[in-house]
Amino acid sequence: MAPFDGVLHLIPRDFNSSTAPEQFSAQWAMPGDVFSILLIVGGGVIGRALAQLAGSRFPFVAFSFGWVAYAVSTVLAALGENKLMPGSDYQCKVINGESGYVRDNTSWIIGRIVRDFPFWMRRGSNRAMGGAKIQTRLNQVINEKWTLAKAKKETKEKSGAVPDSTPISRPIQAGLCVSVYEAAEAGKKPLNHGLLDCLGVVTAIVQLSVAAAPWIKSGDWSVFLVTAVGTTLAFLTGLLPQWAQEKWACREKTTKTVILTRGNGSQHAIVIIGCGRGLDLEDLAAGPRDHASAPAPWTRAFTSGLALVWILLLIAAAGIKENTWFLLGVGGLGMLENLYEAGKNRLPESFGVSLVFKEVIAEPKVMATLFAVEEKYPRVGRSMLGTFFPGRMRDEEVRMWDEYEIKAEKIEDAKNGPEDSS
Repeated sequence: MAPFDGVLHLIPRDFNSSTAPEQFSAQWAMPGDVFSILLIVGGGVIGRALAQLAGSRFPFVAFSFGWVAYAVSTVLAALGENKLMPGSDYQCKVINGESGYVRDNTSWIIGRIVRDFPFWMRRGSNRAMGGAKIQTRLNQVINEKWTLAKAKKETKEKSGAVPDSTPISRPIQAGLCVSVYEAAEAGKKPLNHGLLDCLGVVTAIVQLSVAAAPWIKSGDWSVFLVTAVGTTLAFLTGLLPQWAQEKWACREKTTKTVILTRGNGSQHAIVIIGCGRGLDLEDLAAGPRDHASAPAPWTRAFTSGLALVWILLLIAAAGIKENTWFLLGVGGLGMLENLYEAGKNRLPESFGVSLVFKEVIAEPKVMATLFAVEEKYPRVGRSMLGTFFPGRMRDEEVRMWDEYEIKAEKIEDAKNGPEDSS
């Protein structure tokens, strides 16, 4: 008796090992229900893309995967959190240059300005954002720190210490680099425009062209209908005025000086002097006030209506069984546009913040940099002290800061003198 004769009867007579390959082959030939599933994942990317484009001439984000999930989450945000704009996706701090008050940033605009600083300092308007000067001074400071470290090692070895054969590598950062800018004319809208501003419109045209192919070829207009309706809903979402209202929830024409930075340990700090022209970035960092920028009742009703139509579109898309590759192609094109818009580096002018480079101040030691900033801009250097040097100071450093405080008070008294005398 063969060893497996007792179990062969357990195998069903209709056993067919080719079933699985056939199923995979059929799915790849004509994917089913995939698009409807993809419509409910990936909504976070759409929210970031809308935040980037809000307030621009063409605030259009292309129809893509994830729109249904995003539409439903928008209703929740509008009804429960009283806002549409997402919070900052890049942690940083905003420091008042007069009082030293430190505020955790919640503004999308400020978060992206700080995140993209290495980009826009080199590629600002007319290349005049100080990138070359900042990088040159930063390299000098790093080399100075490197030289000091090598000299310290040589001195230690000459004093009788055991020689260390490990070479001292060049530091990747040193001290603190403070870039000073003055605000130019600002506004609650993008101040620069380019061909890529209408990328969403161009993408939509390409998507509709792809979706029209099965209609032209075989008369199947279902893919075109879903694409056209999805594109319309997506564009209507971007046109809501609530976006710009929340994005620029701040006062204008400020004289404040603020410092933007990631905090202690970061290489850069950005000082922006208001000059009576700029946006109040401290206001912006605090986020919109609930009573001033909460969505109007019609906005909540409109977003709820859009979410309902998106759900109906999801149900309709689930019924498409033919030409599904065209539908996936439409969604894929839209997703590429969404990813590009959500992650693209932008200039401050794209957020209504126009800056003029003034100078860069950097030293190998953080305290030396703060002293140098305080010397030129009273109280600004001291405002950064708690953030960049939270430790205990030496007596000499305390004495110097006391002297700087006296100097700042005299300057302030001189400014206020004529007003007091009148």
